[in-house]
Amino acid sequence: MRNVAALLVLAALAACGQRADLAVKEGASLPPAPYGRAQKPAPRELLTIPTIAIPKRSVELRTRSEEREDDPFDLPPPERAVDPQ
Repeated sequence: MRNVAALLVLAALAACGQRADLAVKEGASLPPAPYGRAQKPAPRELLTIPTIAIPKRSVELRTRSEEREDDPFDLPPPERAVDPQ
């Protein structure tokens, strides 16, 4: 009986989702148009992720643990200057 009740609750929650296009609430407005563009972007355009936001790595730089080469720019911090006063 508990399993059936839990299944019914989960089915009811799954059915609650609204399947409609997004719209701007009353009294709100879309963000301003980007520089150089005459029209404001549509809500769908604002939800699409630009390609540059999801970079894909095609080559793994390191495939195994390796000793790093000596870095000539890895210098110690400078000595603190002593104030002569």
